[in-house]
This record gives sequence, C-alpha cells and structure tokens, in this order.
Amino acid sequence: MDPNDMKEALQRAQEMQAKLGELQAELARRRYEASAGGGMVTATVSGAFRVLSIEIEPVLIEHKDRDMIQDLSAAAVNAALTKAQESVAQEMARFQSGMLAGLPNLPGMPGMPGGDA
Repeated sequence: MDPNDMKEALQRAQEMQAKLGELQAELARRRYEASAGGGMVTATVSGAFRVLSIEIEPVLIEHKDRDMIQDLSAAAVNAALTKAQESVAQEMARFQSGMLAGLPNLPGMPGMPGGDA
C-alpha cells in the first residue's frame, strides 16, 4: 500500500471513530417509552439501555396486587428496551454502511471494499 494511501486510510479511520462517538452520545440521549397492561405501567429507557423511569397508575397500587405490578413493570421495561435496541441497531447499521461506502480499496482485508472475500 502506498504511504499516502495508508495516511489517508488512517485519517479516515480517525474521522470514523470520532463520528461513531458522536452517534453513540446522541443515541444515549434518546428516550424510548413503552407500556403494559393497557397503559397501567409505562417504562422509559435511554438509548444507552438504562431505565430512566417507571410510572404505575395509582389504581394498580390501590389493588395491592404485587405480582401484577411486578409482571407489568417487567413487560413495560422489556418492551421499551426492545424499542431502544431496534432503533440503535438501525442507526448503527446505517452508520456502518455509510462509512464503508467511503473507504478506499483495502487489498487483503476480507469484507472490505477491494478486499479478499
């Protein structure tokens, strides 16, 4: 590989790493919400897959049905996490395809443009 090509590839890799960091930070700030039990329990999670809040309708607490509260809470959290995971996966796939499209041919790199299969 030509030294100029190597320098260009290294610079491109550094740019990609910076853009990936920006994307990850943006995704972490996003919020995803889902509910269970007809809206009796609502969970909100971040794009970093952290539970931000769980809201429980007062009527559910008044009935003192601990098992139902636990089940609905788990269902709402899992649904919100699934939304977040799907969204993050789509954004990462879009990022990867956009970045790979701009790479120069890299001989000998399987799966890369110009690489060996």
